[in-house]
Amino acid sequence: MFNDIGPLELVTLIVLAVLVFGPEKLPKVIQDVTRTIRKIREFSESAKNDIREELGPEFKDFEFEDLNPKTFIRKQLDNEDLGLKEIRNGFDLKKEMAEVTDAVHGRDTDTSSSSSSGSSGGRIDMTKKPELPDRDDRPPFDADAT
Repeated sequence: MFNDIGPLELVTLIVLAVLVFGPEKLPKVIQDVTRTIRKIREFSESAKNDIREELGPEFKDFEFEDLNPKTFIRKQLDNEDLGLKEIRNGFDLKKEMAEVTDAVHGRDTDTSSSSSSGSSGGRIDMTKKPELPDRDDRPPFDADAT
């Protein structure tokens, strides 16, 4: 609950509590706060149990933390049935980038070029060639731009 509170912040909160409530009332306030937190926690657990009972036996292992989108996606990606780990491990980004760089610079690669270059079997020409417009073509006119 208080995982992100540092020691200096905790000391500051204790000093403020002593100044606000006084040393006589502070134990009573702490008891009231802990009692309230305990009641809220019990109410939350009973509500979760009621929802699980209403959902039926097929949802008996349902966890409400799974409703957090980040947790849900993490659990789905870690699922072994999908085979995503094999796909992730089979993809070598450095090798792919080296092949693209070699193709851009016009060098032949010694790896299999048939998988990355398509059906022609040759190198891919990725140099940018300027397009020369026809003399009769006018640039497009945009009435809203003026």
